[in-house]
Amino acid sequence: MAAPRRCFRHPCVTPPSMAFPTSAKSRLSSWYARLAAFNVEDFFSGKRSPGPPRTVYINEPLPGSFFDSKGKVRREHVYTSNQVITSKYSLITFLPRNLLEQFRRIANIFFLLIAILQFFPKFRTIAPGAVLVPLLVVLTVTALKDGYEDFKRHQSDKRVNYGQVQVLTGGNWSNPNAMKGKAKTFIRGVLPSRNKSPTAEQDQGNDSTPSKPHWKQTFWEDVRVGDFVQIRNNQSFPADILICTTSEDENVAFVETMNMDGETNLKSRRGVPALSNLNTAQECADPQTSFRIQCERPDTDMYRLNANVTIDGSTSPVDLSMTLLRGTVLRNTEWVIGIVLFTGLDSKIVMNSGGTPSKRSKVERQMNPMVFLNLIFLAIMAIICAIADSSLEKKYFPLNAPWLYGDNKSDDNPDINGLVTWAFALLTFQAIVPISLYISMEFVRTCQAAFIYFDSDICYEKTNQATPARTWNLSDDLGQIEYIFSDKTGTLTQNSMLFKMCSIAGKAYRGTSVEVEQSNSPSSTSPSVAKFNDSDLLNDIQYAANNNDFNASILDYFFTVLSLCHTVLAVTDPESGNIEYKAQSPDEAALVQAASDVGFVFLGKDRETLSIRTPHSGHVEKYELLEILEFTSARKRMSVVLRRINMDSDKDEVLLLTKGADNVIFERLLITEAQEEMKRETEVHLREFASNGLRTLTLAYKTIPMHEYEAWRLRYQQATISLENREEQVDNVADELEQQLQLLGATAIEDRLQDGVPETIEDLKKAGIKIWVATGDKLETAIAIGRSTNLINPSSNIVIIRGGSRRPVHEQMINASAQFFPEQQATTKDQLASPSTEGSSGHHIPLQRINTGVTSIVGEDNGERPGGFVLVVDGSALLEAFADDENKEILLRLAILCDGVICCRVSPLQKALIVRLIKDGLGAMTLAIGDGANDVSMIQAADVGVGISGEEGLQAVNSSDFAIGQFRFLKKLLLVHGHWSYARNGVMILNFFYKNIVPVGLLAWFQIYDGWSANYVMDYIFILFWNSLWTIAPVIGVGLFDRFLDSRVLMDFPQLYRYGREGTWFGTKPFLVYMLDGVIQSAIIYFLILYTYTSPTSRTDGYDGYINEFSTTMAISAVLVVNLFTGFTAAAWTWWIFFAVVIGIIVQWVFTVIYSLISPGYAVTTLYGNYYYVFRSAYFWLCIPITVSLSLAPRLLYKAWKFGYSAGDLETFQLLQKIYPNQDLSTFLHRGPEYGAVAPTQRPTSSVSRVASSRHDDSRPNSFHSHQRRFSGRPSLDVRSGSRTDMATGTLSVDHGFGFAAEEHGVEMRRVQTNLSQRRMANEETSRTGGGIKRLPNKGKDAVGMLARGFMKRKAK
Repeated sequence: MAAPRRCFRHPCVTPPSMAFPTSAKSRLSSWYARLAAFNVEDFFSGKRSPGPPRTVYINEPLPGSFFDSKGKVRREHVYTSNQVITSKYSLITFLPRNLLEQFRRIANIFFLLIAILQFFPKFRTIAPGAVLVPLLVVLTVTALKDGYEDFKRHQSDKRVNYGQVQVLTGGNWSNPNAMKGKAKTFIRGVLPSRNKSPTAEQDQGNDSTPSKPHWKQTFWEDVRVGDFVQIRNNQSFPADILICTTSEDENVAFVETMNMDGETNLKSRRGVPALSNLNTAQECADPQTSFRIQCERPDTDMYRLNANVTIDGSTSPVDLSMTLLRGTVLRNTEWVIGIVLFTGLDSKIVMNSGGTPSKRSKVERQMNPMVFLNLIFLAIMAIICAIADSSLEKKYFPLNAPWLYGDNKSDDNPDINGLVTWAFALLTFQAIVPISLYISMEFVRTCQAAFIYFDSDICYEKTNQATPARTWNLSDDLGQIEYIFSDKTGTLTQNSMLFKMCSIAGKAYRGTSVEVEQSNSPSSTSPSVAKFNDSDLLNDIQYAANNNDFNASILDYFFTVLSLCHTVLAVTDPESGNIEYKAQSPDEAALVQAASDVGFVFLGKDRETLSIRTPHSGHVEKYELLEILEFTSARKRMSVVLRRINMDSDKDEVLLLTKGADNVIFERLLITEAQEEMKRETEVHLREFASNGLRTLTLAYKTIPMHEYEAWRLRYQQATISLENREEQVDNVADELEQQLQLLGATAIEDRLQDGVPETIEDLKKAGIKIWVATGDKLETAIAIGRSTNLINPSSNIVIIRGGSRRPVHEQMINASAQFFPEQQATTKDQLASPSTEGSSGHHIPLQRINTGVTSIVGEDNGERPGGFVLVVDGSALLEAFADDENKEILLRLAILCDGVICCRVSPLQKALIVRLIKDGLGAMTLAIGDGANDVSMIQAADVGVGISGEEGLQAVNSSDFAIGQFRFLKKLLLVHGHWSYARNGVMILNFFYKNIVPVGLLAWFQIYDGWSANYVMDYIFILFWNSLWTIAPVIGVGLFDRFLDSRVLMDFPQLYRYGREGTWFGTKPFLVYMLDGVIQSAIIYFLILYTYTSPTSRTDGYDGYINEFSTTMAISAVLVVNLFTGFTAAAWTWWIFFAVVIGIIVQWVFTVIYSLISPGYAVTTLYGNYYYVFRSAYFWLCIPITVSLSLAPRLLYKAWKFGYSAGDLETFQLLQKIYPNQDLSTFLHRGPEYGAVAPTQRPTSSVSRVASSRHDDSRPNSFHSHQRRFSGRPSLDVRSGSRTDMATGTLSVDHGFGFAAEEHGVEMRRVQTNLSQRRMANEETSRTGGGIKRLPNKGKDAVGMLARGFMKRKAK
């Protein structure tokens, strides 16, 4: 019998003859995989397929094909409402979904089965209704907690859905397009009150009679497909909208897409030309203006939209440049009128977000196998009791044992009784799975959420925003995070650029930025701007105004480039006279503002004439704009071609002003000795700027003779009208002009970070957490932010993987692995993963060296550079990498070898895929943090989602598990609250299992002497109140008040966070240790007391002791041992923990005395008289101290040995904290050996000591000298700076912090270039008649002048 049981319990040692067939194994594995992959949210919110292509009808009825035989609109033509819900439950789904979520816990299923079992009279121990009470209490409390969390989500959804927008109404206007009804949410179902209906707002110039068409304020959730909406400046768009017309004469609108794609620069959009006449409510509602819009089906691609508009039989194309997407904001445009195309779940930003997941903490997921092990032990005990009881009955019944009288009936015989004993054993030993554990966990986690909420250190005082936990059961996950995925804009940065430094003619100017009010008017609400100030620079400019030497001209040209090489709009405030700069790119605004601060003021643009005022000129200088050579990611530079039009001496001089990346500008410089010297000085300054995390631009210029320009202009014109390879030809011709440049200097701009971001990232990296940044910004901008945030150190080596190049992404990743990590080629993924992720699934793909010719460019020693590696991947590369499992595996292995990863130009959906790559590929704990709608999918995909309550709306917060006010609060949230919560919950859960194995052990040992009858050794009252009165307080106290180290120490030494990442306080190993402790202690208590009372009686009357005498002693001893043991597992004995430990002991003693005083005449009790026999017994007072001492001795001896002879960082800091409670512990890390074992520096195995020591032991000079010989062949490469390798091209360079954000091929740029092209053609005509370059009369108002006029009109109102 033993062998088969052994094989059943351990399939891994099953003999070949008994092995399962392969097909059976595969089927079993398949079913297990399905069960493990089941998600409750998928069951209730299945995958919603995108809607079909749609036709939106405006001012005309729906065609007959849209209706079915009953006259109802067909289902495919009924569009989803604009209501967006991020909550998990509705009134209908709350009960079933919540019950399914709770019954994912194996323990709850077990308790339900036990309760059902006791409904049978034969197995009934107490009233059937009372059996269900504990389980119902657990389910109810958890459901109330989950319901409250979701109630808060509903309230957040309400704030979004009740946003207001102006919608066309009145007159004969009606929207024929059909819409689905809104969902009956919890808020609307239980709390049906709704804000007062928005008031109607009349369109300007229209009759206020309600019957006339007008604009009415409407809730976002009531917006319908086909509605006309009017959006005002600085308002968000409630849906995906087609632009009809704008307030600008050129029908252009500017939008901020930061909340959509993370880019900080404004995007230009244009209206549909065929709909440009719809300027008022009356024109929109005019029945004569009927048309229809045909759209493709809703799509997740945020960079593509195809549609067309058919009006009066003519069809016009529509693309993304004519649409306004939900989540974006209107900027620098007074108003826009548009038509709603996609609403709610069909809008692009919502389609890129997933449904609200049902998250469970890692600790809770780890508990299920532990509960399962306990259930296996329970089943084994029940089977042993059943078999032994049945065997004993079969043995003693033939011997006429009196206790087996009548044991030969159909319902009373050894076989049936064995089965009955099995069921009774399940009831007897059921305490091995503590039902009170889950309700205790919910209580403790609720209190931990309250601790986080009331922590003033992570409360944002500016907005009085605390840190609420929106999902209470994830607090312990905060202490185990291995990877952080962060958005950039709004999360790390403030989207505010500051001009910090510059280098001019080889001289560096390091000024200061001072916040000043932009307007002097008391009524002005203009925001404050940063003014650049440098006294040395101002003195040099003053000197240059009075002298005409080389340096003076360099200064003049430097700031002329800043003042004129841009696309900035200058608007003059009519009240204060101050000039306000409106820019699509915040970088350009900062550059123009800096030039203005030192006296080179850009006054604006009138048609093609640019005007500036300089400090050394008595009049306004004017320049004619001839050409704009646009900035692109490939060119990495922008140039303008200008002609001075108010200086007779230079009337034939044409200027080329250029700004761009240092490597691009340097390779186009005129080679002279003076230029080379200036270049060397500028490179030194660029390295300094980049090391400070600043974004750099290099400036240059040249003068062009008129005849040379004329010849070039003809070639450029031919390139712009070419039908083949137009873009390539334009770039080549532009490159011809941008040669032989004169270097001017460089600028350094700071993308202003949120407070404390660099320090927070640095400390999180010290904590062993890998940080990935996922942003929609361009590659250069993302790298610049990586430097400023300390994600990229000055010595870090940047490895760039780009898609869309001739070299496939697969090949780039293979080359990067082979070049930089050759020693890892034969390393499996399990070896690369962190200790907590061992055993992750996935096949190993060996890396191979591929001879691609890149080695000679990169350098064979590049992988040995100091500083580590940072991987930069763009969105198009990720598309290829996620295309198949092999590419994903290679990307994963390459990424985990790098210190950090930056993903740029990524869509919201790609952000979620990046998180799942690590979460599923390594099994690592992930945290995602963001503040915008584009971060929702990433936040939902991570184990823990953190939303920042910023200026970009509530979408991220609504979908998050925790909401913070600033990124810097993440440090204390993880290092202190997360670490504490994980340690407390881990120790609490282990103690829960331990404290229940002790009484179960006593019952199990008793079966040996009780014929395996599954009876209780002690009165059932001791078992009944074991978890609710005797032993509950200590474990709750540990869960609430234990503190293994003070918050100050955890904040000062982030390296200690590794104890959480490594699963120190909870896991299978500590679980088995605690269970072994319980088994040993139960054996000591049971056998010592049993054999003590088996000896001569302790009664004075000579009678033998009754079973309840020694079993009561066991119960009291067991409670003492369990409570004291739980207290000793706590790291800090506070008064709260002391109270929690002793209260259960006191309650049990008092209860035992009172209960034993109750006479059988009042209630049935077996303990009557125990107060007399037990408490007067010498055995009782002898057994209590002996059993307690012997039971606690193993754990106390181990702790003493651990502290004395094998102390790690944790024990060392605990000792230092105890001895020096008010002293900075970092001072002990570098003292001499006289401090002996107290100093962690004396322990070479201490990781914290090594890291802390490195703070004061700068090894960089040694690293420099060791690498100097190696790289001496490349003098232009500073080995102290990190390299930058583009794997798409194989080029290696030193990164100097270049970063510039601008819209590429935007609507506004195309419009300006079209005007210039038209002027060129007109000039061709005039040149034939002998005219020179003349200005072409403007074909339409320039957007700059029009915006200025609109700004003045608004001020005048």
